[in-house]
Amino acid sequence: MSTRPATPLLDRVQSPADLKRLSDAQLKQVADELRAETISAVSETGGHLGAGLGVVELTVALHAVFDTPRDRLIWDVSHQSYPHKILTGRRDRIRTLRMKDGLSGFTKRAESPYDPFGAAHSSTSISAALGFKVAHDLGGTPEPALGDAIAVIGDGSMSAGMAFEAMNNAGHLGKRLFVILNDNEMSIAPPTGALSSYLSRLYTEKPLQDLKAAAKGALGLLPPPLQEGARRAKDMLKHMTVGGTMFEELGFHYVGPIDGHDMETLLSVLRTLHARATGPTLIHVLTKKGKGYRPAEMAADKGHATAKFDVITGKQVKAPSNAPSYTKVFAQALIREGEADDKVVAVTAAMPDGTGLNLFAERFPSRTFDVGIAEQHGVTFCAGLAAGGLKPFCAMYSTFLQRGYDQVVHDVALQGLPVRFAIDRAGLVGADGATHAGSFDVAYLANLPGFVVMAAADEAELVHMVATAAAHDTGPIAFRFPRGEGVGVEMPERGIPLEIGKGRLIRQGQRVAILSFGTRLAEVMKAAEALDARGISPTVADARFAKPLDRELILTLAAGHEALITIEEGAVGGFGSHVAQLLAEEGVFDTGLKYRSMVLPDVFLDQASPDQMYEAAGLTAADIEAKVLDVLGVARIGAKRA
Repeated sequence: MSTRPATPLLDRVQSPADLKRLSDAQLKQVADELRAETISAVSETGGHLGAGLGVVELTVALHAVFDTPRDRLIWDVSHQSYPHKILTGRRDRIRTLRMKDGLSGFTKRAESPYDPFGAAHSSTSISAALGFKVAHDLGGTPEPALGDAIAVIGDGSMSAGMAFEAMNNAGHLGKRLFVILNDNEMSIAPPTGALSSYLSRLYTEKPLQDLKAAAKGALGLLPPPLQEGARRAKDMLKHMTVGGTMFEELGFHYVGPIDGHDMETLLSVLRTLHARATGPTLIHVLTKKGKGYRPAEMAADKGHATAKFDVITGKQVKAPSNAPSYTKVFAQALIREGEADDKVVAVTAAMPDGTGLNLFAERFPSRTFDVGIAEQHGVTFCAGLAAGGLKPFCAMYSTFLQRGYDQVVHDVALQGLPVRFAIDRAGLVGADGATHAGSFDVAYLANLPGFVVMAAADEAELVHMVATAAAHDTGPIAFRFPRGEGVGVEMPERGIPLEIGKGRLIRQGQRVAILSFGTRLAEVMKAAEALDARGISPTVADARFAKPLDRELILTLAAGHEALITIEEGAVGGFGSHVAQLLAEEGVFDTGLKYRSMVLPDVFLDQASPDQMYEAAGLTAADIEAKVLDVLGVARIGAKRA
């Protein structure tokens, strides 16, 4: 029996144009059906749930009022865009979300004209929307000509500096631009809610230039019992860090806050502003993450990201594993270091759960800092902590650390400060695709003077690398580890600091040496077993360090073998490039050594399962085996060259 919801009105919506033929009451019904369809789809695919559920009414209202795709609707981060995709002609593919050859979990320009700007990182929407407006004014927009530009940005994303840089520029230019502040964290007491609703109704009746006058006169029109509460609420809103006063100082007309789940109010406000706005306008919309699905509403993260789940109970379906996740291993190892040394502190940028620092925070709340979506600040904050005598661990996803790279260079590396970078989600991450893949950190860190760069081959090695970082006080140090579970090795009670720049020999063989950096070591060992069956016994080593390189190990491997192959889960310019530089400088290539490096291909890989992505990247055990056979000139019956 099908578990899919009945959606008679939504079934009639093939594109946003169909919404314009519906009454306001019908649009409310469409929103209810859209929420049910989103829940049903994500229960089958997994993905970001809570954010999309929070903007269902807003999504319907925006598409009903504005003329998309002529009007550019830009979703910040865009993990909340599943309802948007359903309404914009992609409902028939919504159950392929985040799968190989399926819909992206984020907006993507190549996927639909209704996705004018791709995003998966935060705080870019206002800059992009302003760019569209200026491009239009200067004749850069092809037919059909651009209408309005609308940026939908969350309160968390608004905390990032880039959002305010964009608003400052937009206010200066004075272009007609709509910014929807999707505030899903603020709780407002009844008097404030009543005042907000009343002022929102006034906004729909007055020209924009009269909004301030309307607000000033509103208190006298309220019943006496509500006037004092309303005065307090108005004063609170005036001084809130996300209140209208600040935005108006940046040159924006401020409207709100309004109830983002009240379809009547949303439609009324958006229609009025669409008809009357002349300059940059910020609409402050209050929503509830996970709205309308109790398991999401009750979850600590409001159903931010889920595996497949049972729609009735909300219980997620996860594959059993006997190995702990790398993230949890890191967190537990860091806790042990924190217990031994009270100078150990931890910093993350809005990802305490994702990086495991929520566990460290439970043990050491005063030594854990979540700086919000502000990676640049987070890195320099860590530099200050280190300069002040503490031992900061800066825990960020590889792809998010990119946003703080200038600070890594100037505030950390140039000053030689001992900041410890714990780089989660290294390598290919699966369903989140290219935007979240940790492809570049080895290349962008190992080229910095004085940096130590490590990669864990398994979860036990990760424990030792946490200890190594804690003990390293002479400069910056980084260690990377992937998403997901470890390989199931025996775990040490506590890590033992590694000798900086020293790898380890895993097995001794002949003819060819394979030097692995990171968790592809498990695939290397599978390839070695397959090669053994062919009568080829490779030497296998774990580099551990991309910088400084283990010169002795590498030169010994090069001298004792016909061929040397490096393997890594990163882009060209990383570990293999540093090895090649060493071999060239030492004149090893003059001896006839055959050298190959296996890296991620020079393309952005679309989402799939991690195994499928590594297969597409050519970094599986079979690929490694094929590379060895090719470099040794051994024929492979029925196989193509790697």
